[in-house]
Amino acid sequence: MDAVADYYGRFAALEARGSSAIFEDWALGIAGDVEVRSLIAHLPRPKQQANLVFAASRSKGAPLAEYDVFREWLLSRWAEVVPVVLARSTQTNEAARCATLLPHIASISGPVALLEVGASAGLCLYPDRYSYRYHSAGTLHKVDPKDGPSSVVLDCDLRGALDVPIRLPDVFWRGGVDLNPIDVTDIDSLNWLEALVWPEHDERRARLRAAARIVAQDPPLLVAGDLNAEVANRAAQAPDDATLVVFHSAVLAYLEVEDRDRFVDQVSALDAVWLSNEGVAVLPELAAQLPTGIAVNGDFVLAKNGVPVALTARHGQYYRALPTT
Repeated sequence: MDAVADYYGRFAALEARGSSAIFEDWALGIAGDVEVRSLIAHLPRPKQQANLVFAASRSKGAPLAEYDVFREWLLSRWAEVVPVVLARSTQTNEAARCATLLPHIASISGPVALLEVGASAGLCLYPDRYSYRYHSAGTLHKVDPKDGPSSVVLDCDLRGALDVPIRLPDVFWRGGVDLNPIDVTDIDSLNWLEALVWPEHDERRARLRAAARIVAQDPPLLVAGDLNAEVANRAAQAPDDATLVVFHSAVLAYLEVEDRDRFVDQVSALDAVWLSNEGVAVLPELAAQLPTGIAVNGDFVLAKNGVPVALTARHGQYYRALPTT
């Protein structure tokens, strides 16, 4: 099996299955389709990812139909899809990930400064502006901003020993770094973010629009650049009287191994709380610390200052606390 077939087969099984029947069908179809795989294989390796190819196709009008219909459309419109794939990147900006980060941000006393690397449009820089509905041990816990419930309500199951957040953080400063920061007031950019939301996820699309309206009212400081070149500079901009929190979700997988190592060295040297929310294979030093017998099954590993604390759903649906030693 070639690399494209293997990758799309794994995407279908580990990411799309149970989350998007359409994307599972498309990915399985491509895994077994020599002609379409050949087209994808001619793209630069970082541009072969399913989320990017599928989003680019959808942005050009691909029908949300079974694979044979999608295949016919894709073969006839490939010349239109390729420029979008080459110009764009996967910048899934899921505000619901704040629900799995909040327990560690809200536990910090006093003001906090938030710095997100791979920030996209910065929707995850506003954990203090969203409402949360945590489900823990059969009990619903509501956490709202001081001025009342938000238009963005995030539901999350908390599993395992963990104190449920009872307040939102005092965010004094928020900034982000991204190769291509997205301005949510630009309709084309916002449409691209919507194209990245999986077909069946209507609730996520509605949440994206609501979160974008909140961000547009008070835009964060977003800087274009490579995270390794910018993280120290941006961290230095944070106010001295606030606890700096540097965080990222599903970002480091797009870096070469040596660049990931460089980033880990840089962020570890900062006077900051570091929250990493990445796939299990991205940072082997974190994976090596997972308890024996823990099944990751496509979840992210959430780590605080280089120590794994939980497995989290990719779109913030649940937080599974890891046993402490």
